[in-house]
Amino acid sequence: MTYQFNRRSFLGLSIATTAAAALSACAPKAQNSTGVSRVLPTDPLIAEVENLRPSTGKTVTKTLKAESISTAMAGEKITTWGYDKKLVAPTLRGMVGDQLNLNLTNELPESTSIHWHGLALRNNADGVPGLTQEAVETATSYSYDFKLAHPGTYWYHSHVEMQRERALYGALIIDDPQEPLQYDKEWVIVLDDWLDGVTGTPDEAMKELAKGMAPMSGMSHGSEDGGMVMGHMLMGATSDFLGGDAGDVAYPLHLFNGTTIEKPEVFMAQPGDRVRLRIVNAAGDTAYRVGVPKQKLIVTHTDGFPVVHAEVDAVVLGMGERIDALLTIQDGFTPLLALAEGKAQMAYGLIATGTGTAPRKGDLPTALTGEIVDGGQLTADPSVNLAVKTPDQVHELRLTGGMENYDWGINGHRFDMAKPFEHTFDLKEGQRVEVKFINDTDMWHPMHIHGHTFQIGQSGARKDTVIVRPRETVTVQFNADNPGQWLTHCHNAYHAERGMMGVFSYVK
Repeated sequence: MTYQFNRRSFLGLSIATTAAAALSACAPKAQNSTGVSRVLPTDPLIAEVENLRPSTGKTVTKTLKAESISTAMAGEKITTWGYDKKLVAPTLRGMVGDQLNLNLTNELPESTSIHWHGLALRNNADGVPGLTQEAVETATSYSYDFKLAHPGTYWYHSHVEMQRERALYGALIIDDPQEPLQYDKEWVIVLDDWLDGVTGTPDEAMKELAKGMAPMSGMSHGSEDGGMVMGHMLMGATSDFLGGDAGDVAYPLHLFNGTTIEKPEVFMAQPGDRVRLRIVNAAGDTAYRVGVPKQKLIVTHTDGFPVVHAEVDAVVLGMGERIDALLTIQDGFTPLLALAEGKAQMAYGLIATGTGTAPRKGDLPTALTGEIVDGGQLTADPSVNLAVKTPDQVHELRLTGGMENYDWGINGHRFDMAKPFEHTFDLKEGQRVEVKFINDTDMWHPMHIHGHTFQIGQSGARKDTVIVRPRETVTVQFNADNPGQWLTHCHNAYHAERGMMGVFSYVK
């Protein structure tokens, strides 16, 4: 299947004055080594673009502390890393045009950062150490300061190695001052797959997977539908919807707003209430099929942008994707299921109206069938369509590698953050850029572009993360209207860490 994508002006992106001192020191060196003049995070052009963004004149001021936390997980005490001692960090919120000023204090034993996923923001606030800023070292603080350019459901997370596979993430909601949706309540939901402190650490899992399929020792158990577990490696988990292999990693738990199926979160509502669900997939290796048994969802947004409303039985979110949907509440208890696609596991929450009895977890259905879609299969609301335009620049990104050697890459190259300007995808401000994600692997990949949104086809959804199935091509376009250096990568945390990343580089 090939999706064609055309895109109009992508909504201004922010970029502002200063970048980290070390970055400004190393970036010219990278410039000279390639002989190309690049628009670095310290370039005055970035501040100029930031100043053009709409502003309410208001500042939302927040603080976050990255630190070690102790908590209970499925009845066991564990230690992990999170923000403000929470398994799901506080939901940050502001209005379009507000300035977000967030001070991050790092009390972890290693350096960290925050990436603002899906946001059109200034380049030196994007949170990628070695490309847009210096890493925030232990026992230091760092201030992120940028405008909230567009309404929608977004999220934030660490962009340092495997840290996102702990609890270093949270939702970010940007409200629309002219919100067109009518609803009574809102439920922000963050989904995650979890192993830290239960079966090992994310770093241990990464080390094991990096050996590839050759060492097959350590087999622990298998399941009829969820694949066979060999240490941290999961083999044989399949999904027809995703085109085959469903995932690489064995997780003992799946979380719904930090809760497991032993004690699901309960959201209170009244019969007849229309609830807006804002769903974020923060997982490392798991797509989730989300729905309510025997009841329809009305999907309204994907990755923050409105779509033509679609009435569906369930929606599938790849890692990094967000979906907004409306649900009309029935009397009693309503289970909202998040099935781990192809892995025979689930997380769920309950909506309660004060009557009836909560369903037992063993009585919940293990499948959601009927009309199933993912965000990349939706149609953009006409208000956010990009104008049809012939691309000025075309880049082919072949997704390469495989499980045998666990050697994921783009165009056969494994990305090296120490050399970010090798094999860049160069573009210039003002261009219409076409990107062809060509999947040469036997695995699906949720591909993400920082700092921009793209459109799939002339009327497909506006997104920043899209599922690319095995042996398929997804063609997208975006407007190059946010100068800087922007990472693109698979949002499978393990694939990215093993090299499936690249840089869209603005050049002069």
